[in-house]
Amino acid sequence: MPIGAGYAEAIGHHGELVQGLFEDDGAQMRRALVSLPCRQLRSKARFTANNSDQLRVIPASREKARRAAELTVNAFGRSGIGADLQIDSNIPLSRGMGSSTADVLASILAVLDWLGIEAASDDVMQIAVSAETACDSTLFRQQAVLFAHRDGVVMESFRRPLPPIDFISIDTTPGATVDTLDFEPARYDQLEIETFRPLRGLLRTAIKNADARMLGRVATASARINERFLPKPRLAEIETIGARFDAIGFQVAHSGTVVGLMFDASDLKAPVNIERATAALRQSGFEPAIFRH
Repeated sequence: MPIGAGYAEAIGHHGELVQGLFEDDGAQMRRALVSLPCRQLRSKARFTANNSDQLRVIPASREKARRAAELTVNAFGRSGIGADLQIDSNIPLSRGMGSSTADVLASILAVLDWLGIEAASDDVMQIAVSAETACDSTLFRQQAVLFAHRDGVVMESFRRPLPPIDFISIDTTPGATVDTLDFEPARYDQLEIETFRPLRGLLRTAIKNADARMLGRVATASARINERFLPKPRLAEIETIGARFDAIGFQVAHSGTVVGLMFDASDLKAPVNIERATAALRQSGFEPAIFRH
């Protein structure tokens, strides 16, 4: 049995740029998304063997992380190992910001680090889906992917990273929480499903050309479609403030509470616009937070 400890970390996200139903190889329809990764949000995991036959997690509430570690141990023929899994995360819970997925991925990777194994990303994502039913695409840091979050399948790899985006985070219902797994998947109508096809094409072009403004338009369109299923209070007001200060669009946590006003990080005027928009949001009673690329 390996000695010492395994360490890993995974990042959170700020909801999605796109989420909907998309064709897979021209036939099967899958629910899929493109997450907006947020490197300032992180979950860190430390996996250490102990002399018991129990796999314990601290804090005890991180059951999905414990389950992910257990599945990873079993997948590589080491069942019955007693261990302690320590999770340290700064990701807000139940806001749609990937706290569970980050815990799960960090736990899987920490076990693999302890075992000295490099597993394929497909294997990691399948374990993650088994541990929490659905997960996000934040494992793929170096390139943007359209990810079927309930199947653990990459539907399309865009081969390039997302263009640099700065954004202002607004929690539209600070007193409420959303359990992603309890949230019923959106039931899109035929028109909405047909709209996702051109949005996918525009998304592909935006990433290929590093066109942040086009990406902002795509994210805004996806957010508006999904407003029917989980409305964000005062979204129109937030959008109006963003328009005053040259935001390139807005995105949402499609199964959470946060809205992000997006700005092109390569625009020299963006820092000033972000500060002014943040001040305007505060004057309207919001508690915004700024996230830089």
